[in-house]
Amino acid sequence: MKTIDLMYRTLYAELTQRAMDERFISEFSTRGRFVRVKVKDRDYWYFDLPGENGRQTRKYVGPDADPDIRSRVERFAELKADARQRRRFVTTLKREARLPGPEPFTGEIIEALARAGFFRLRGVLIGTVAYQCYPAYLGIHLPSTSMRTADADFAQFHSISVAIEDQTAPIGDVLRTVDPSFTEVMSPMDGRRHMMFRNRDGYKVEFLTPNTSSDDYQGQPATMPALGDTGAQPIRFLDFLIYQPVLVTLLHGSGVPILIPAPERFAVHKLIVAARRGTEDGGAAKREKDVMQALTLMEALIATRRAGDLADAFDEARERGEAWREALAKGLDMIEDRERLMAVVQALDAALKAIGAGPVMRDGASV
Repeated sequence: MKTIDLMYRTLYAELTQRAMDERFISEFSTRGRFVRVKVKDRDYWYFDLPGENGRQTRKYVGPDADPDIRSRVERFAELKADARQRRRFVTTLKREARLPGPEPFTGEIIEALARAGFFRLRGVLIGTVAYQCYPAYLGIHLPSTSMRTADADFAQFHSISVAIEDQTAPIGDVLRTVDPSFTEVMSPMDGRRHMMFRNRDGYKVEFLTPNTSSDDYQGQPATMPALGDTGAQPIRFLDFLIYQPVLVTLLHGSGVPILIPAPERFAVHKLIVAARRGTEDGGAAKREKDVMQALTLMEALIATRRAGDLADAFDEARERGEAWREALAKGLDMIEDRERLMAVVQALDAALKAIGAGPVMRDGASV
């Protein structure tokens, strides 16, 4: 793996800062004011905007504990948009640094949801498009990041969706600004509700949420207040993936600030997903892609001196119970390139030892 030149890493950091500044000022009017609100012993920023007939609307901004948000609240009057310069940054990063970006249609969908407030409301982009963001974030080139996809997956914790008391514009309306042919796909388990949209070309946009309860809820649309009338499909293991996501800039247009899973959680989660896939609907090919992405990201984390982060995530996953350990072991065993796998295991073992955890291999078996 080849490290991305420092000049381009610095340019990417500058793009991310400017893109976040622009998104911040575009979402909040100068007529309103920021207020700090305590919720369950934690402080959060909200934005109050006077409305008609003396009514006031309130938008969620983010936790006061986030220094970037606190800084932008303090500097709100000083921030200026510079879309043309940022667009040049994106072009340079894609053409000269050879960093991957989404294909244009997918980029437009993500940008539309970002402008509607999905990521401000702590939604997370997952899947292949998120994987394409890791080279810029980690500062290292990854193989096989220029993969096309016929869908885009988004996730949010149900507890967050309920707690923030704010919501996006109707998701269907947002998607139809990109393609008027997008329609709601009603849930087969509840014909009154939807958690997916599809356009006439078969492109799918799906919303997911962690299922930490009974399997009876699997496949049932979960009510997501922050998404308006759109629900989300409860999925096992998703809570591990989207916990403490990272901020990146999608290399589309003039740069789109979004949240994606932390790379170490993405890698470990892919091992689990690979182990649990069936063979129907192209499951074998998807499993191969899962394993490849997991191995590549683990190598990248080790190469960029983030083996400790990988060890923390790996140990957290296996400590969640026998089902997690079995899935991790099966996922590792699916990696056919044993030489690359052993190199990862050796580095991971050293990092696990450093945090006082046991090795990957126990009694000759994985995990």
